[in-house]
Amino acid sequence: MTDRTLPLDTLDHQLIAALQINARESVAVLARQLGIARTTVTSRLARLEKAKVITGYGVRLGQRLADGGLQAYVGITVQPRSGKEVVRRLSAMAQVQQLCAVSGEFDYVAWLRTDSPEQLDQLLDQIGSVDGVEKTTTSIILSSKVDRGQAI
Repeated sequence: MTDRTLPLDTLDHQLIAALQINARESVAVLARQLGIARTTVTSRLARLEKAKVITGYGVRLGQRLADGGLQAYVGITVQPRSGKEVVRRLSAMAQVQQLCAVSGEFDYVAWLRTDSPEQLDQLLDQIGSVDGVEKTTTSIILSSKVDRGQAI
């Protein structure tokens, strides 16, 4: 069973939301917050992990440490039938933290992390020169207001 086939109920969603706020929360505290038995929390977590709904627990860096460099989101438009090669080339760039296929104005959105504005400029030139990339649009991250995403 995978995350696409496991039906999630309200309790599963509440448990996931609590873990997104604090993945280190104890089973006892989660049980108390949700008004259920600790054994229920434990069995739900095991089920969600087995189905790969929860694929891991990690550390999110505080904004001060995470912001030691520069972060940016880049919308990328590619030529038809160029996606596979563009993804392959961007995957080889260490500063590309995440690459997502998206709907809308862009074909992909990349999350970049660099040490300096000059390094970001060089990286954007690299991305722009990849065969198949038609256009990029960059937004530099100024600050993070809410972050419940994946561990860094």
